[in-house]
Amino acid sequence: MSQPVVNQSAPRRRRRRGSAVAPPGTVVTYLRVSTSEQALSGLGLEAQRATVAAYAERRGLTIVAEHCDEGISAKSLKGRPAALAALAAVRAGSAAGLLVAKMDRLSRSVVDGAGLMERAAREGWALHFADLDIDTGTPAGEMAANIIISGSQYERRLISQRTRDALAAKRARGERLGAVPSLPTKVTRRIMTERAEGLTYQAIADGLMADGIPTARGKSKWYPATIKAVTTSDNAAELV
Repeated sequence: MSQPVVNQSAPRRRRRRGSAVAPPGTVVTYLRVSTSEQALSGLGLEAQRATVAAYAERRGLTIVAEHCDEGISAKSLKGRPAALAALAAVRAGSAAGLLVAKMDRLSRSVVDGAGLMERAAREGWALHFADLDIDTGTPAGEMAANIIISGSQYERRLISQRTRDALAAKRARGERLGAVPSLPTKVTRRIMTERAEGLTYQAIADGLMADGIPTARGKSKWYPATIKAVTTSDNAAELV
């Protein structure tokens, strides 16, 4: 049988002075989905919840609380309130460890990952990754975990670089970037003509609303900023 993520037999340092001592074998779980679509549909959350529950049952752990960030990036811990709350819970002694379904749900940053493992060892709480059987309390386990985090960070940066390269290539070919505007050409032409005649953005917006012409999103309200955006759009450039 494989060993738990944290070697319970290894000596651990004391918790911070003044923090409560958590019951042994207790954990808080952390779940995360990275896109707004997943956050709205719940895709991925139930799978993660089932994974951590199965791990906890197999290891004899008791889940005392769940923290979840929906539709939030994995770049770092900053800006993820549920992750910070989960860490605060274990540091305060509400649970003896933190459990996540996959390492990249917690962080893909080498700095964050290494810092978390060092903090867990220093403060005496366990760090569990359900998809791995790594004891981060040992030098070998810590090195293996750092290698995996490095791979996740490399993958994220590689995808980002490929996206930038693809956009640069499209831009060099003169292709339009982003969605094709839904504003009719005749409306764009009217805006450009009235602007060339010296009308202010507000005056143009008022005229469109008076004539009952909807925006590209089908709204009845036009704003000066919207008119300005139309004048600098790809559609406007093509008309010029």
